[in-house]
Amino acid sequence: MLGLVVSAERSGERRGARPEATGMDKLKRVLRGQDAEEPSGLAEVIDATSLSWGTRVKGFVACFAIGCLCSVLGSCLLWIPKKGLILFAVFYTLGNIASIGSTAFLMGPMRQLKKMFETTRLIATVVMLLCLVLTLCSAFWWHNAGLALLFCILQFFALAWYSISFIPFARDAVKKCVSVCLT
Repeated sequence: MLGLVVSAERSGERRGARPEATGMDKLKRVLRGQDAEEPSGLAEVIDATSLSWGTRVKGFVACFAIGCLCSVLGSCLLWIPKKGLILFAVFYTLGNIASIGSTAFLMGPMRQLKKMFETTRLIATVVMLLCLVLTLCSAFWWHNAGLALLFCILQFFALAWYSISFIPFARDAVKKCVSVCLT
């Protein structure tokens, strides 16, 4: 019995074993547009734990609702004396992070990150992430409520600009509307 197991392992015929890729197999994958590398352990985990469409939609709705709830809660906390503006900045930022994270349920986390850092939305993504970080820094480390409010406002515009980058020609339409209003 042990001899059969050893011989099966040597020949690569055991369950779950992959045959070694030859140079020709790698070349075929490259020419077909697939990765030249073998899939990493992370890619295999992501593929193995993929969610059904219904679960993805439920995750999106739940995460987006939490984001909206945090933003509304932050707006309510704005009126608390002394600490209200800081609480607003923190909850508003957490709400935006949850809302952005909710779309990862629909398209998957890796695809979300790839789309975020495409050349067409790279600047919008960097500005948005920078505003999120600066809002939290101004609230927790610098203890400057005015800066926190300024970064929340910038955060809003950066997130809006990032969001409309997913709608074809929306940025051009916004630019045209703003130029018409300003002239």
